[in-house]
Amino acid sequence: MKKSVRFYSGAELVGKAAIDAGCRFFGGYPITPSSEIAEYMSVEMPKVNGTYIQMEDEIGAMGSIIGASLTGAKVLTATSGPGFSLKQENIGYAYMAEVPCVICNVMRGGPSTGLPTALAQADIMQAKWGTHGDHPVIALTPAYLEEIYELTIKAFNFAEIYRMPIMLLLDEVIAHLSAAIELPKKEMLVIKDRRKPTVPPEKYFPYDTAYGDVPPMANFFEGYRYHVTGLSHDKTGFPTTDPDLVQADQERHLRKVKANINNIIDYEYYQMKDAEVIVFAYGSTARAARVAVDNARKLGIKVGMMRFRVIWPLPETEILKLCSKAKAIIIPEMNMGQLSDVIERYAADRTKILRINHVGGVPIHPTDICNVIKEAI
Repeated sequence: MKKSVRFYSGAELVGKAAIDAGCRFFGGYPITPSSEIAEYMSVEMPKVNGTYIQMEDEIGAMGSIIGASLTGAKVLTATSGPGFSLKQENIGYAYMAEVPCVICNVMRGGPSTGLPTALAQADIMQAKWGTHGDHPVIALTPAYLEEIYELTIKAFNFAEIYRMPIMLLLDEVIAHLSAAIELPKKEMLVIKDRRKPTVPPEKYFPYDTAYGDVPPMANFFEGYRYHVTGLSHDKTGFPTTDPDLVQADQERHLRKVKANINNIIDYEYYQMKDAEVIVFAYGSTARAARVAVDNARKLGIKVGMMRFRVIWPLPETEILKLCSKAKAIIIPEMNMGQLSDVIERYAADRTKILRINHVGGVPIHPTDICNVIKEAI
């Protein structure tokens, strides 16, 4: 397969992949360390007849991509830390209104303004529960530059297939890494588009579950008119307080992800064939974990790694199996234990959990992980 080779940063690859996936609207607001994504889009979007707009704040930026998506555009916004917090109300609106969009969050140290230019992985739980209420969540966590390109395209596909916001969680390290990257030719890419209605406007209902858990979505300005609200609504889109309808709708929202979990979960096994100690990792920390596993293997330690390319939803069945057979689970992450808290509930008393939690903005070193691996045996 022929590929193109060019020097890219992680941030630029988000923009490149978004455009190749069909993104034609970017609404954002500059914030460290995600600003390079906006900068790239400001230059490249006009070249493909797309629209770049810098809004007055992160709330407006999220609102702008919701509006653009309703007209049929594939849309992206990018942010970090405090900006991700500001977006949450409109992210909730997008979940309720079932508006496809991709939100890239380049994680940095916090809380508040925290460490604007330093690494963290502290928005994992915010991605899952940042907006209020029960809602489905899909969040992708690339660890390598080529993977940023691949998973950004997957994020756009998920948004269109499941008609919902999708989180793309980078961290400061991989967003700012640069390398010569081989990218597949566009004709080799698998690109998904939202399902559009096959009925005329007078017979169309925007949330008609007769067509399945993901109803067809009409674009504004194509003859279809319908109501969009953040309130609980019936199939017409107009508000309802009928408890049975609200219950059924909430269950359908969650079912969109749960019923398709095998098509969504994504993880990598490394050196797992005979592993007795297992490292769970994601993002840039998984790069250090891979080196630590290799170093520990040289010492004769049977250790492997499970790396999450999709952090939400987690592959619960696989995690439970590993927790049942492992002598120990090690979880390195640049926060105070957000994934560890979840894994501990899965593990219960099946195995011991060893945490490595750094929040000083300096990446976890492979030696730090290797030392804990030695302690686990």
